[in-house]
Amino acid sequence: MARVLVLYYSSYGHTAQLADAVAQGAREAGAQCDVRRVPETAPADVARQAGFRVADHHEEIAGIEPLRDYDAIVVGCPTRYGRMASQMAAYWDQTGALWASDALVGKVGAAFTSTASQHGGQETTLLSILTNLLHMGMTVVGLDYGYKGQMGVDEVKGGAPYGATTVAGSDGSRQPGEADLAGARHLGERVARTALKLAG
Repeated sequence: MARVLVLYYSSYGHTAQLADAVAQGAREAGAQCDVRRVPETAPADVARQAGFRVADHHEEIAGIEPLRDYDAIVVGCPTRYGRMASQMAAYWDQTGALWASDALVGKVGAAFTSTASQHGGQETTLLSILTNLLHMGMTVVGLDYGYKGQMGVDEVKGGAPYGATTVAGSDGSRQPGEADLAGARHLGERVARTALKLAG
């Protein structure tokens, strides 16, 4: 059985919803899946003024060393000016010992994100996450076009070949739609199935 970690940071809950959907897809594909979050690094007054929903997240904080124990790691965070949020970047900046020992080489990696608008940096944020995973020697899985729910322009929806996404709206009021959540589940399933094949 493949072990999958869904590792996320979420300010307002949108990325957390995608994390749960990714985990659901991985479990439905037969993987054991843990969901962990990275610590909040913004000062408390900044988080409060911005309305961050820190208290809503009850998953355990992820350690660095336990990354060695997973066959696949799916990383998600919101965009910050078209790139990975600093909270997630700070976490990966602590993984030098894992990089130096090739601890994650050959494991499966994937990414997901949330942005305020459809053109708010979804693809660049996904690529900034995937860059870290590639430096670690991981085998990257994207949200392939086998998932047709990301196609079309009939509604606002997320999705990119680089990973699962959602659009939160400038005020955060838009919640992930079914197309977005189904894309995240599809990504989780693909990651789990790929990890199982590589382990076999």
